[in-house]
Amino acid sequence: MVGAIRSVEGGPLRRAARGAGRVLRAPFTAAARGVRRATHAHGAGESGLGKLIELHAVNSAGDMLITVALASTVFFSVPTDQARGRVALYLAITMAPFTLLAPVIGPLLDRIPHGRRAAMASAMLTRALLALTMSGAVASGGLELYPAALGVLVASKAYGVVRSAVVPRLLPPRISLVKANSRVTLGGLLATGVAAPLGAGLHRLGPEYPLYGAFVVFILGTVLSFSLPHKVDSAKGEARARLVSGEHPPHRPRRASLAGRSSSNVNGRNGKNGKKSNNGVKRNKAPKPPGLRTVGSSVLHALQANSAMRMLSGFLTFFLAFLLRVHPLGGLSPAFSLGVVAVAAGAGNALGTAIGALLRSRGPEKTIALVLTVSLGTTVAAAVLYGAFFVVVVAAVAGISQALGKQSLDSLIQRDVPEEVRTSAFARSETLLQMCWVAGGAVGIVLPLNGTLGMAVAATILALGVATAVRGLLTAARRGTPHPRVA
Repeated sequence: MVGAIRSVEGGPLRRAARGAGRVLRAPFTAAARGVRRATHAHGAGESGLGKLIELHAVNSAGDMLITVALASTVFFSVPTDQARGRVALYLAITMAPFTLLAPVIGPLLDRIPHGRRAAMASAMLTRALLALTMSGAVASGGLELYPAALGVLVASKAYGVVRSAVVPRLLPPRISLVKANSRVTLGGLLATGVAAPLGAGLHRLGPEYPLYGAFVVFILGTVLSFSLPHKVDSAKGEARARLVSGEHPPHRPRRASLAGRSSSNVNGRNGKNGKKSNNGVKRNKAPKPPGLRTVGSSVLHALQANSAMRMLSGFLTFFLAFLLRVHPLGGLSPAFSLGVVAVAAGAGNALGTAIGALLRSRGPEKTIALVLTVSLGTTVAAAVLYGAFFVVVVAAVAGISQALGKQSLDSLIQRDVPEEVRTSAFARSETLLQMCWVAGGAVGIVLPLNGTLGMAVAATILALGVATAVRGLLTAARRGTPHPRVA
């Protein structure tokens, strides 16, 4: 009798509990299914690109949590008169070694094409462990914080280089490379937008809590790295590309004819560039891997233009961080002023990413020339008519230009660089752009905190890019699409 009563009472209660659980889980499961449908659309799920988009979103969220923790400690936790020196110390300790390490990252990762999943997982795990290390020092801002922050920076850039090299391996048949990169970038931007308020909320619990959150996120990223398809680790048909120009092998090896042989060749002797062979025929040297300059001028000029825009990004990041701390936007607090500029830059980046996906790789040379010229005009106007409005506009235009310029560069590399060295070219170009970002940041640190002067320096950086790249890009666009050379 008692058991019957319990079954009558327990059954409805259990059903009610399960129903309540389903109601509570419904928003999260629906959101997860929506995200999965978006990331796996148009064949991205079958090719593995969808998993890379999700992995990059996790990566971006973890980096944002660490950024929130470091910014609150190094930047906002000290009086204004001490902030610049403290941030300069942080940047000197972290950026200076990274400037020396950045040229090594690309070539080093280029030598381990068979372990790309492991390399991405290692970058994630390294940042997870360093986040725990920094959690003990973030409240006091001790010197042990700086080497850990340098390690996070290097691991983050190493992940970025490997990710750029992985994307071509996961392209679905119906998606171009520039569209695939725009999807990956947009996924990272959305995750950053979610992680920023989450990090601010965690910081209210304590300065170390955003780092605990970053530890959990990067551990998840470590696991997700190994969920990528095995073809990511395949280097079949690949070779290493060089950024410098060099002798490029002809389309086909030359064949020596009997009529053209000299008497010395018949006797088994060859010239100074040949090797002695049994039949006296001169052997060709082993083909050299092509450099990015040997595939046409478009890629080289696109790299020059993107270097200027990436240098502008680094400059604005650090210069405006100092400037708005001392001279906030009209009537706003320093933190709110920085938030407005950061939102403008992030919205510009997202808009540029969306525009790049709609362009479908049409006219990449003209696109790069246009965004570089518009950026120059905007910074010149800001230097002449400096004010809060133009600071926000410059940040937004810089975000749009960097997103469109990088996607157009990716499109040119896909179009002009031979397939067997294309993956390596992405790694090398990404490393070069990261170095330019560091150089721009260094200029922003040492410059006096004068808004008009800062915008003039920004215009000068872009003017150098326009002078070196725009004419060549437009000339290449008029000539039409070149045929990529084959090694």
